[in-house]
Amino acid sequence: MASTSIYNVPNALTTVRFALAIAVVVLIPMGESWPALIVFLIAVSTDWMDGYWARKYGQVTKLGRIFDPFVDKIIICGSFIALVEVDDSPVKSWMATIVVARELLVTSLRGIIEGAGGDFSASWLGKWKMVVQCAAVVAALLTFVILPVPGWLEITTLILLWGAIFITVYSGVDYTLIAARVMQSDPQTLTQVDVPTTASIPAEPNDETLGESARDEKAGSVAERD
Repeated sequence: MASTSIYNVPNALTTVRFALAIAVVVLIPMGESWPALIVFLIAVSTDWMDGYWARKYGQVTKLGRIFDPFVDKIIICGSFIALVEVDDSPVKSWMATIVVARELLVTSLRGIIEGAGGDFSASWLGKWKMVVQCAAVVAALLTFVILPVPGWLEITTLILLWGAIFITVYSGVDYTLIAARVMQSDPQTLTQVDVPTTASIPAEPNDETLGESARDEKAGSVAERD
């Protein structure tokens, strides 16, 4: 059951996570890798806390359903973009572009479908995508903290980054196929969003639409004219 008040613990945790996400994006280009890593770990750890609390205590709100995934995207997309700015970063610009493009695509599809009353909840693949992306960001930040970078960390970081890119693309394709099936099975999903409502012109009544008494009156008037 959804809560009617937006002032609750889950939304407060999401607000704190939003502030932490902004802090991470600011700290990474400044070269403050240790503080950025700590703040990032705290931020992502609150992600499951607010969702668990909201479901357990019935504090799910419409604001939370929108704000929570929005903050998740700020954390991941912002971290990837900020890491590109750092010299000798293992994160490349094309990697950040793929991550951001996928999030924009899925957000647009979700807005269309849920705006028309459909269901486009996050799947297990999307949740695993978040886990792998977070692991890749942590590994990338560790390469700035542990110097010189050991070989095992360099290899682990590359594996996690490529794994994050793969699951990001794969989940994006999966969500696109799901959205296509939903739109195809329910055409109103598109018409309710894209097609504006137009005024209908009432049709001229005929004998089939007239009631019995109306038909009698019509027949009587015809007989009088004859």
